[in-house]
This record gives sequence, structure tokens and C-alpha cells, in this order.
Amino acid sequence: MVLQRVVLVRPEERVILIEAMPFGRDRAFAIRRKKVKKIGRFHVLTDTCLQTQFSHLELAELAIAGGADTIQFREKGGETREMIRDAEQIQTLCKRAGVTFIVNDRVDVAIASHADGVHLGQNDFPIPLARKLLGEGAIIGGSAGNMEEARKCLLEGADYIGFGPVYFTASKEDAGPAGGLDLLKQAVAEIPLPIIAIGGITRENTPRVIQAGAHGIAVISAVCCQQDPAEATQCLRRLLEVD
Repeated sequence: MVLQRVVLVRPEERVILIEAMPFGRDRAFAIRRKKVKKIGRFHVLTDTCLQTQFSHLELAELAIAGGADTIQFREKGGETREMIRDAEQIQTLCKRAGVTFIVNDRVDVAIASHADGVHLGQNDFPIPLARKLLGEGAIIGGSAGNMEEARKCLLEGADYIGFGPVYFTASKEDAGPAGGLDLLKQAVAEIPLPIIAIGGITRENTPRVIQAGAHGIAVISAVCCQQDPAEATQCLRRLLEVD
């Protein structure tokens, strides 16, 4: 059983008090002081496997034009040098636009491209080690599909959690079963971190996801696989702004 609460001690800092009770009455306390980081509400993951019409850079440009506040570079294959080149181009674009740039999985690519941070899955690079390499100022997100994984992300020092899949998705081959809105609500209620809903997020269900308490959404096919990614992004952005 793990309990946690957040205490705001200064506007720029928060203290997460974690009370772990693994053996009956024995208790262990850990206090983590963290600077509050600005976590975007609208994450667009670039992808060139589900579609081939647009490059990573083109998708980033179109998503930013449509109102995305966070771009996540997602490339599961290819040569490292090419990935670094693409990431550097997107980082330059994001920096100019004032948009957060995150690299999916690859800590080495994030370091080489001077990205704002990384997003790591449960079986990817360990969050604590990524923190050592990237520093306290980096944004590190963790993926979670259930409450156990979400608590693990919290304890390891993630700045936000990509929680899902909320709905069925074909965009990720390794995605688990859809958790639904009730599980999303539980994560929002119990985990003192920004919860970004991912998995099957569309124009139709975005309002329900936000009403469930999610800090924001992360999408792949809802933007990348559309005929007009900028227009698709703009539509989703409007739905977020209604909240």
C-alpha cells in the first residue's frame, strides 16, 4: 500500500510525501522536493509508420500550427544518426514556437538533440537513471496502464504520467486492454501528478476524458493519420479549451 500527498511549499516547488507501508506497521517515509514543471495539455506524437504522407518534421509543424503545446518524437526504428538529425530539426522548430519537445524512449537522442525531456514506457530506460543523465530540469514522463504502474512512475520520479489506453487503440502494438474512464478517474484521484490520457482519444471522446479529470490528452492517429493534421489538431485544441 502506498499513500502520497503533495504539499506546496513555494509557488515554484512542491513536496511529495510518500508513505509506504510494505510490512504491516513498519513504515518508510520519503520526501521528494521537486520544482513544478509546466506540463502541456495537448501532446501530439509524430509517427511515420502508421502513415507515410508526412515526415516527423512536417507533422510537428502542422501540429504546432493547429495548437499542440507538446510534440513527442516517436520513432521505433531507423538509424540513430538519422533520429538525432530529425530530433534536432524538431527541437529547433519547437524552441522557436515555444512548444515543449519530448523524445519517446530514446534518452540518447534526447541528450543529443537538447530535447526538453523524454517519455519512457514501463520496459524502457529506467526513470531514475534517465533523471541522473538528463538532470532535474528535464521533463520525464512515464507510461502506465494500471494503478500499480502509475504508482511506480510516481515513486521513480516521473513529472507526468501518460495513462492508458483509455480506449481501444491500434496505434501501439504493445498497448494493453482499454482501461476506460473509471480507471482514469482513479488515477487522477490517487496520483498527484498531471495525468495525460492516451489510447483511442478522438474528437468524440475528448470531452469525456477531460471531464474525468485528465490534465490533458496525447494522440497519434487522431492527428498524424488525418488528411489535414493541422485542422485535426485545431479541432482537438478547441475541445480542450472548452474545459
